[in-house]
Amino acid sequence: MSASAAPPEGPRFALARLIAGQVCLHACMAGMRLASPLLALREGHSPLAVGFLLALFAVMQVFLALPAGRYVDRHGLKRPMAWCVGAAFGGAGLAAAFPIFPILCLSALLTGGATGVASLALQRHVGRAAKGAAELKRVFSWLSIGPAVSNFLGPFSAGVLIDASGFRAAFSLMALLSLVAWLWVRSTVELPPVAAKADAAPKKAWDLLREPLMRCLLLVNWLLSSCWDVHTFVVPVLGHERGFSASVIGAILGAFAIAATVVRVALPFVATRVNEWTVARLGWLLRPPLAAGSPGSAVK
Repeated sequence: MSASAAPPEGPRFALARLIAGQVCLHACMAGMRLASPLLALREGHSPLAVGFLLALFAVMQVFLALPAGRYVDRHGLKRPMAWCVGAAFGGAGLAAAFPIFPILCLSALLTGGATGVASLALQRHVGRAAKGAAELKRVFSWLSIGPAVSNFLGPFSAGVLIDASGFRAAFSLMALLSLVAWLWVRSTVELPPVAAKADAAPKKAWDLLREPLMRCLLLVNWLLSSCWDVHTFVVPVLGHERGFSASVIGAILGAFAIAATVVRVALPFVATRVNEWTVARLGWLLRPPLAAGSPGSAVK
C-alpha cells in the first residue's frame, strides 16, 4: 500500500498505543499499591504504617510535578518515558527481590513518581497532537480511560497472583508490566519542539494560581483524588481485618475501577454534547448520599 493510501486510522492507532503504554505503567503502580500494603499488614505493621506507605506513592509526584514538567517540555515524550519505565521496573524489581517494609517504601516512591511523570509526558504529547477544542476533549477523554483500566488490571492481577504464587510473583509481574509499557510507546513519533518567542515574558507555574477557575479546578480535583485515595487505603485494611483473600480485595478495587472505566468511555460522547460544568454538576448530583465524615463515606 502506498503512503498516499495509508489508512486514516493512523492517529487513532497512535493514541491507542499511548493508552496501552499508560495502562501497563499505571497498572504496575496500581498493583504495587495493592500488594505492598497487604504484605505490610500480613507482617504485622499497623494501619498507620500502611497509610504512610500508601502516601509515598503520591508524595514523589508532588515534588516532581514542576521539575518534571520542565523536563518534559525540553525533551518531549520518549526520553521521560524511558526514565519512568526504568524507575517503575526498578521499584517493582526491588520489592520482588527484597520484600521488606523499607524496600516497599522505596518501591512506592519509585513507582508512584514514575507514573506521575509519565502522565505529564503523555498528556503533553496528546494535547499538542490534538487539532481543535473538540478533538482535544475527545483525546483527553480517551486518555483518561488508561488509569481506570489499569486500576482494574493491576490490583486484580496482583491479588490473584498473590493467592496463587505469593508476593514475589506479584511484584515480578508488576515489573514486567512496566517493561511492556515501553514496547508500546517506543515507536511513537516525537512532535517538533515548541519555539519560544524571543520577546515573550517568562512565565511561572505559580502564576496559574492567580486564575480563579484554576483554583476552583485544583480544589475539586484535590477533593475527588482524596476520596479515591482514602478508598484505596481503607479497602485493603478492612479486607485484611475481615479475612478476605488478596483476590477478593483486588476484585473489590477492580469493581471500583470498572465503574470509572464505564464513565470515562462515555465521556467522549458526552463531551461533544454537554459542557464541562454540566457534567461536573451531574456527577455531584449522582454522588452517594453519605454524610461527610461518616464511616461509610470512606468506602465508596
